[in-house]
Amino acid sequence: MKNIILAPSLLSADFNNLQKDIEMLNESEADWFHLDIMDGVFVPNISFGMPLVKHIKKIAARPLDVHLMIVKPERYIKDFYDAGADILTVHYEACLHLNRTIEEIKGTGMKAGVSLNPHTNVHLLEDILPYIDLVLIMSVNPGFGGQKFIKQSLKKIMELRAMADISNPLLTIQVDGGIDTSNYKEVVKAGANALVAGSAVFNSDDPKKTIEILKNAY
Repeated sequence: MKNIILAPSLLSADFNNLQKDIEMLNESEADWFHLDIMDGVFVPNISFGMPLVKHIKKIAARPLDVHLMIVKPERYIKDFYDAGADILTVHYEACLHLNRTIEEIKGTGMKAGVSLNPHTNVHLLEDILPYIDLVLIMSVNPGFGGQKFIKQSLKKIMELRAMADISNPLLTIQVDGGIDTSNYKEVVKAGANALVAGSAVFNSDDPKKTIEILKNAY
């Protein structure tokens, strides 16, 4: 059995009763709360910002895993730290000075992650890999929930795991997009040790049971 980090995405939660869903996750085996921040520029959709992150922090009993799908994310590092983020992930494609941005994130005490869009080559992270805590492989095109898993992502995960084994064995490899009970095992087998799941959890008849299943790969 391989126990992995499970980070339900609150983008798929019921925003009419968000506290209820957060409390459900507090009682579940979920490890992190995954928060997708979208600006309507880097991705087509707009989600939410710092005020809601602060609200979630007050009632969440798990670390906040904040994924910035925004242009120039370096402008808001301190703001998200102040709002309660524990892990802050920025997109490779959105950062002109990635090394500086990573240093600023880690300087606050947060863990630093870098995300890659589906068609961005993992080898572009070779130089930065020893200095980051997490890589988030997008297995759908970012911006909307409920999309179908892109199978080519498995090859990227395997390539990244091989790179990490050399330069950063403790790296967390997180995968987000189309993860459900039909494919999570092959994603973990490819080398991922953290999964983001939105629709698969919140649209489930038994979200806690689904979380339990996704956390345990054989």
